[in-house]
Amino acid sequence: MSPSSRPRLRLATVWLAGCSGCHMSLLDLDDWLFELARFADVVYSPIASDCKTFPDNVDVVLVEGAVANADNLALAKRLRRCSRVVVALGDCAISGNVTALRNLCLPPLQRVVPLQAVIRVDLFVPGCPPSAARIRAVLEPLLHGRWPQLAGPDLLRFG
Repeated sequence: MSPSSRPRLRLATVWLAGCSGCHMSLLDLDDWLFELARFADVVYSPIASDCKTFPDNVDVVLVEGAVANADNLALAKRLRRCSRVVVALGDCAISGNVTALRNLCLPPLQRVVPLQAVIRVDLFVPGCPPSAARIRAVLEPLLHGRWPQLAGPDLLRFG
């Protein structure tokens, strides 16, 4: 199937409680972003849109950051309802990482939690931030209707 006849992937990115480093790594894909644009429409992103509400019918959403407040929780629940594949992007989304350090001095009801503590996550891309190569290793197969084969020490380690 040619790129023009294949349905375009509806891609979103979300930035919860984190530093934006994962989105910077996404931008480090450099020229491959042109390839991404051939197959996907970015329908929501803090770096590419001024959308106020997370849209319906998203194919893949990359989620950076931990869940640290009620707004993060509401957005996480909405994006799970509206997305086919949810990708926890980076160590804050996966484990809470640096963002969760504030848990040492906050009451339990205000704790920072990783994304999978509040919604089902389909894929995990570790790193602080994950490298552009790691992000591409997840996105490229999804663009072509395949599930990523995440293996090897570079894709599985944190940091």
